[in-house]
Amino acid sequence: MQITSTVVSLTVEDTTPSAAFLQRHFGYTELMSADGFVSLGHPGGGVGVVYLRRGLEVLPEEQRHRTANGVILAFTVEDVAAEEARLRGEGVEITLPLREEPWGEKLFQVTDPNGVPIELVEWARP
Repeated sequence: MQITSTVVSLTVEDTTPSAAFLQRHFGYTELMSADGFVSLGHPGGGVGVVYLRRGLEVLPEEQRHRTANGVILAFTVEDVAAEEARLRGEGVEITLPLREEPWGEKLFQVTDPNGVPIELVEWARP
């Protein structure tokens, strides 16, 4: 198998504010959209993000009313402290303050308008 791209699909109550949040604060662009569906890509590569509206009939019935509860969307960045300062400066609420784990991982979290946690991570270099 050859995987040509990776996309995470998240079911939320309202696709529009989550898509706008990723576009405004994380540099994503809209690739396509329809009623209850938005597909986003990032010019730097990495994971694509699709938002689906809860209850959408294209979802299997057992998945239609589930949401992204318990999922963390994580992005690895080069300078997590600079990103935290940038997002604070843009008025984004930091929901998990910048911290460093004993093994060297630095991270913080924000939360999108549908309650999806977004974690920015900088891995320690050996």
